[in-house]
Amino acid sequence: MEQHRTRTPQRRQPPQVPPAPPGGLGEVTAAAAHPVAVAVAPAAGHSGPGSRPGGVPPVVLALRRFPNPRLTGIGAGLFAALTMFLLACADRLLLGGSELVYGLLFLPVSALTALWVRPADLVTAPIIVPIAFAVGVIPVAGGTGGFGGQAMAVVTALAVHAGWLYGGTLVAGLIASVRKIRQMRERQRHLLRADRAAARRPRA
Repeated sequence: MEQHRTRTPQRRQPPQVPPAPPGGLGEVTAAAAHPVAVAVAPAAGHSGPGSRPGGVPPVVLALRRFPNPRLTGIGAGLFAALTMFLLACADRLLLGGSELVYGLLFLPVSALTALWVRPADLVTAPIIVPIAFAVGVIPVAGGTGGFGGQAMAVVTALAVHAGWLYGGTLVAGLIASVRKIRQMRERQRHLLRADRAAARRPRA
């Protein structure tokens, strides 16, 4: 008799699957399904060496980092007068009282005074600046002979260097005018938005 041998079925080995990439199976499937989007995404998010975040110019970014306090009329006057007096003292000690340097320094101080005064006191900026110029010119005038000599020296310096005085006052006036116009426009836009919002509300 022939002996029938029963054959034990052999188990088939599962196919070897390559290891998944570090990004996971979901990213591989997304990359296979949308190859164009994957290829375009890095290019869209790429920022080159000359690109700027949000398309903002570097000058605007530098101005945003600059301090922007809001001074009252009295605070702006004290700031301008004290700054010009200290600059005049430094000019007297380092450069022998150069009136040209003092006039050049007066222009940025006038601009900062008009920029830093609060919107409610913008009208005081062109008034504060000439007073600060007169206070700061005392160390530079170099008068002698007591109070009378000092006063005459200050008056003479103001008359001789009236160009710098008018220039700084003009700078402060222009900046204050521009800020006032922008403030009025923002107020008009706010009123228009309020009117539109009130018109869209359903009437009872």
